[in-house]
Amino acid sequence: MENKDKFEKYKTLLCEWSKRMNLVAPSTLNDIDNRHIADSAQLADFLPCGANIIDLGSGAGFPAIVLAIMGWNVTCIESIGKKVLFLSEVKKRLKLDNLTIYHGRVENYIADLPLNKKYIFTARAFAPLIKILDYVHKTKYELFLLKGRDIMTEVNVAKQKYHFDFELFPSKTGDGFIINVKKSR
Repeated sequence: MENKDKFEKYKTLLCEWSKRMNLVAPSTLNDIDNRHIADSAQLADFLPCGANIIDLGSGAGFPAIVLAIMGWNVTCIESIGKKVLFLSEVKKRLKLDNLTIYHGRVENYIADLPLNKKYIFTARAFAPLIKILDYVHKTKYELFLLKGRDIMTEVNVAKQKYHFDFELFPSKTGDGFIINVKKSR
């Protein structure tokens, strides 16, 4: 199946399943291509080549499913059973062998990671930056997060507790940002 066909099938499944459960805001279903797919896909411009991605709080699969369709190896972490069922159905229907789904809490998954290895984490509409850093701070992390226009407020709060380097890049699809956060030495 071509990527274009996978994205079309993904959109169809998203619309079908959204009738039964809250996967994305109903008002955004009319513009899935821009609001969700293109927004998630812009991360590919920043991710290291060949990286294995861990997506925190994957929900409806943004950015995880989009990145998996684009060829990245992605692990989705999702604690809500209904959303795990949706992600599993998308994985099966799109034959995404490069997608792993973990049904559980982010903190439990991260607690089992070896601490001497570097990890690339993504997230979209998951949690404030300080909460994400609370989860990942013991690892050798690099974050690529899709955030809103108030990201500097989140950065200033997180800087009171953690030392990290960051870069901001304007979103190509809205008034938000991509923030790349690296653990300081």
